[in-house]
Amino acid sequence: MSGYEIGRLGYLGLLLTALVIWMFVQHRGRIGQKLQQLAAWGLIFVAVLAAIGLWGDIRQTVLPQQSVFAETGRIELPRAPDGHYYLTLQINDVPVRFVVDTGASGVVLTRRDAERAGLDPDALIFHSRARTANGSVETAPVRLEKVTLGRFADSDLPAYVNGGEMDNSLLGMSYLQRFDRLEIAGGKMVLQRG
Repeated sequence: MSGYEIGRLGYLGLLLTALVIWMFVQHRGRIGQKLQQLAAWGLIFVAVLAAIGLWGDIRQTVLPQQSVFAETGRIELPRAPDGHYYLTLQINDVPVRFVVDTGASGVVLTRRDAERAGLDPDALIFHSRARTANGSVETAPVRLEKVTLGRFADSDLPAYVNGGEMDNSLLGMSYLQRFDRLEIAGGKMVLQRG
Protein backbone atom coordinates (compact mmCIF):
# COMPACT_ATOMS: atom_id res chain seq x y z
CA MET A 1 0.00 0.00 0.00
CA SER A 2 1.45 3.38 -1.02
CA GLY A 3 1.81 6.39 1.23
CA TYR A 4 -0.95 8.13 -0.70
CA GLU A 5 -3.37 5.24 -0.08
CA ILE A 6 -2.45 5.13 3.63
CA GLY A 7 -3.13 8.88 3.83
CA ARG A 8 -6.53 8.48 2.17
CA LEU A 9 -7.40 5.62 4.53
CA GLY A 10 -6.32 7.72 7.52
CA TYR A 11 -8.46 10.61 6.31
CA LEU A 12 -11.50 8.34 5.94
CA GLY A 13 -10.87 6.93 9.43
CA LEU A 14 -10.64 10.44 10.91
CA LEU A 15 -13.85 11.49 9.14
CA LEU A 16 -15.65 8.36 10.38
CA THR A 17 -14.42 9.01 13.95
CA ALA A 18 -15.67 12.59 13.81
CA LEU A 19 -19.10 11.43 12.61
CA VAL A 20 -19.35 8.82 15.38
CA ILE A 21 -18.40 11.34 18.08
CA TRP A 22 -20.92 13.86 16.71
CA MET A 23 -23.66 11.22 16.69
CA PHE A 24 -23.05 10.27 20.34
CA VAL A 25 -22.87 13.87 21.52
CA GLN A 26 -26.02 14.81 19.62
CA HIS A 27 -28.13 11.91 20.99
CA ARG A 28 -26.69 11.05 24.41
CA GLY A 29 -29.88 9.53 25.79
CA ARG A 30 -30.37 6.72 23.25
CA ILE A 31 -27.03 4.94 23.21
CA GLY A 32 -28.43 1.46 22.31
CA GLN A 33 -30.28 2.77 19.28
CA LYS A 34 -27.23 4.75 18.16
CA LEU A 35 -24.98 1.66 18.46
CA GLN A 36 -27.36 -0.25 16.17
CA GLN A 37 -27.32 2.57 13.64
CA LEU A 38 -23.55 2.79 13.92
CA ALA A 39 -23.23 -0.95 13.27
CA ALA A 40 -25.49 -0.64 10.18
CA TRP A 41 -23.44 2.25 8.79
CA GLY A 42 -20.23 0.38 9.54
CA LEU A 43 -21.44 -2.60 7.51
CA ILE A 44 -22.43 -0.30 4.62
CA PHE A 45 -18.97 1.31 4.77
CA VAL A 46 -17.23 -2.09 4.70
CA ALA A 47 -19.45 -3.28 1.82
CA VAL A 48 -18.59 -0.19 -0.24
CA LEU A 49 -14.86 -0.70 0.40
CA ALA A 50 -15.15 -4.37 -0.60
CA ALA A 51 -17.01 -3.47 -3.81
CA ILE A 52 -14.34 -0.91 -4.73
CA GLY A 53 -11.54 -3.36 -4.01
CA LEU A 54 -13.15 -6.17 -6.00
CA TRP A 55 -14.43 -4.01 -8.89
CA GLY A 56 -11.90 -5.42 -11.38
CA ASP A 57 -12.98 -9.00 -10.64
CA ILE A 58 -16.68 -8.07 -10.67
CA ARG A 59 -16.32 -6.27 -14.00
CA GLN A 60 -14.58 -9.25 -15.64
CA THR A 61 -17.36 -11.57 -14.44
CA VAL A 62 -20.27 -9.35 -15.51
CA LEU A 63 -18.97 -8.23 -18.92
CA PRO A 64 -19.75 -10.47 -21.87
CA GLN A 65 -16.75 -12.34 -23.29
CA GLN A 66 -15.81 -13.52 -26.76
CA SER A 67 -17.52 -16.65 -28.02
CA VAL A 68 -15.80 -19.14 -30.30
CA PHE A 69 -18.04 -21.56 -32.17
CA ALA A 70 -15.41 -23.98 -33.45
CA GLU A 71 -17.75 -26.24 -35.41
CA THR A 72 -19.00 -23.36 -37.58
CA GLY A 73 -15.80 -21.31 -37.63
CA ARG A 74 -17.58 -18.33 -36.09
CA ILE A 75 -16.22 -15.94 -33.47
CA GLU A 76 -18.49 -13.36 -31.80
CA LEU A 77 -17.05 -10.39 -29.97
CA PRO A 78 -19.34 -8.20 -27.86
CA ARG A 79 -18.75 -4.45 -27.91
CA ALA A 80 -17.07 -3.42 -24.66
CA PRO A 81 -18.38 -0.49 -22.60
CA ASP A 82 -15.58 1.67 -24.04
CA GLY A 83 -16.91 1.04 -27.58
CA HIS A 84 -14.04 -1.22 -28.69
CA TYR A 85 -13.97 -4.91 -29.57
CA TYR A 86 -11.44 -7.12 -27.79
CA LEU A 87 -10.15 -10.53 -28.86
CA THR A 88 -7.92 -12.85 -26.85
CA LEU A 89 -5.51 -14.96 -28.91
CA GLN A 90 -3.01 -17.54 -27.74
CA ILE A 91 0.41 -16.29 -28.81
CA ASN A 92 2.94 -19.10 -28.32
CA ASP A 93 0.45 -20.65 -25.84
CA VAL A 94 0.13 -17.41 -23.81
CA PRO A 95 -3.23 -15.56 -23.79
CA VAL A 96 -2.87 -12.01 -25.15
CA ARG A 97 -5.78 -9.59 -25.22
CA PHE A 98 -5.97 -7.39 -28.33
CA VAL A 99 -8.04 -4.39 -29.34
CA VAL A 100 -9.46 -5.24 -32.75
CA ASP A 101 -8.44 -2.34 -34.99
CA THR A 102 -9.63 -2.51 -38.59
CA GLY A 103 -7.76 0.75 -39.22
CA ALA A 104 -4.40 -0.83 -38.36
CA SER A 105 -2.56 -2.64 -41.12
CA GLY A 106 -0.60 -5.01 -38.88
CA VAL A 107 -0.52 -6.80 -35.55
CA VAL A 108 1.21 -4.68 -32.92
CA LEU A 109 2.22 -6.01 -29.50
CA THR A 110 3.01 -4.01 -26.42
CA ARG A 111 6.46 -4.68 -25.00
CA ARG A 112 4.88 -6.41 -22.01
CA ASP A 113 2.76 -8.74 -24.17
CA ALA A 114 5.74 -9.50 -26.43
CA GLU A 115 7.83 -10.51 -23.42
CA ARG A 116 4.99 -12.64 -22.02
CA ALA A 117 4.73 -14.40 -25.40
CA GLY A 118 8.40 -15.39 -25.21
CA LEU A 119 10.03 -12.69 -27.33
CA ASP A 120 13.36 -11.56 -25.89
CA PRO A 121 13.10 -7.80 -25.24
CA ASP A 122 16.88 -7.39 -25.47
CA ALA A 123 16.94 -8.95 -28.95
CA LEU A 124 14.34 -6.56 -30.41
CA ILE A 125 15.66 -4.10 -32.98
CA PHE A 126 13.47 -1.01 -33.34
CA HIS A 127 14.44 0.03 -36.86
CA SER A 128 11.03 0.54 -38.47
CA ARG A 129 8.48 3.26 -37.88
CA ALA A 130 4.69 3.31 -37.79
CA ARG A 131 2.31 6.23 -38.08
CA THR A 132 -0.38 6.33 -35.42
CA ALA A 133 -3.07 8.77 -34.39
CA ASN A 134 -0.61 10.00 -31.75
CA GLY A 135 2.29 10.44 -34.16
CA SER A 136 5.16 8.30 -35.35
CA VAL A 137 6.56 5.47 -33.17
CA GLU A 138 9.47 3.07 -33.51
CA THR A 139 8.61 -0.59 -34.01
CA ALA A 140 10.52 -3.85 -34.06
CA PRO A 141 9.41 -6.39 -36.67
CA VAL A 142 8.95 -9.91 -35.28
CA ARG A 143 7.46 -13.25 -36.31
CA LEU A 144 4.95 -14.96 -34.04
CA GLU A 145 5.63 -18.70 -34.09
CA LYS A 146 2.18 -19.87 -33.09
CA VAL A 147 -1.12 -17.94 -33.03
CA THR A 148 -4.29 -19.83 -32.09
CA LEU A 149 -7.93 -18.93 -31.68
CA GLY A 150 -10.15 -21.90 -30.96
CA ARG A 151 -9.50 -24.41 -33.75
CA PHE A 152 -7.72 -21.86 -35.93
CA ALA A 153 -3.94 -22.01 -35.82
CA ASP A 154 -1.54 -19.80 -37.74
CA SER A 155 2.23 -19.91 -37.70
CA ASP A 156 4.99 -17.50 -38.57
CA LEU A 157 2.64 -14.48 -38.37
CA PRO A 158 4.40 -11.16 -39.06
CA ALA A 159 3.89 -8.60 -36.31
CA TYR A 160 5.52 -5.60 -34.66
CA VAL A 161 6.45 -4.67 -31.12
CA ASN A 162 5.69 -1.06 -30.30
CA GLY A 163 8.66 0.94 -29.02
CA GLY A 164 6.40 3.49 -27.32
CA GLU A 165 3.78 3.33 -24.62
CA MET A 166 0.61 1.49 -25.52
CA ASP A 167 -2.21 0.25 -23.27
CA ASN A 168 -3.24 -2.77 -25.36
CA SER A 169 -1.87 -4.79 -28.21
CA LEU A 170 -3.59 -4.10 -31.56
CA LEU A 171 -5.00 -6.72 -33.89
CA GLY A 172 -4.93 -5.26 -37.39
CA MET A 173 -5.81 -6.33 -40.89
CA SER A 174 -2.80 -8.61 -41.47
CA TYR A 175 -4.53 -11.07 -39.11
CA LEU A 176 -8.17 -10.11 -39.70
CA GLN A 177 -7.87 -10.68 -43.48
CA ARG A 178 -7.45 -14.39 -42.73
CA PHE A 179 -11.19 -14.49 -42.04
CA ASP A 180 -13.71 -14.88 -44.86
CA ARG A 181 -16.16 -12.49 -43.25
CA LEU A 182 -16.00 -9.62 -40.78
CA GLU A 183 -19.31 -8.03 -39.81
CA ILE A 184 -20.35 -5.52 -37.17
CA ALA A 185 -24.03 -5.48 -36.27
CA GLY A 186 -26.17 -5.31 -33.16
CA GLY A 187 -23.32 -4.52 -30.80
CA LYS A 188 -21.29 -7.54 -31.94
CA MET A 189 -18.36 -8.12 -34.24
CA VAL A 190 -18.63 -11.46 -36.04
CA LEU A 191 -15.62 -13.13 -37.64
CA GLN A 192 -16.20 -16.16 -39.87
CA ARG A 193 -13.51 -18.48 -41.15
CA GLY A 194 -13.87 -21.73 -43.08
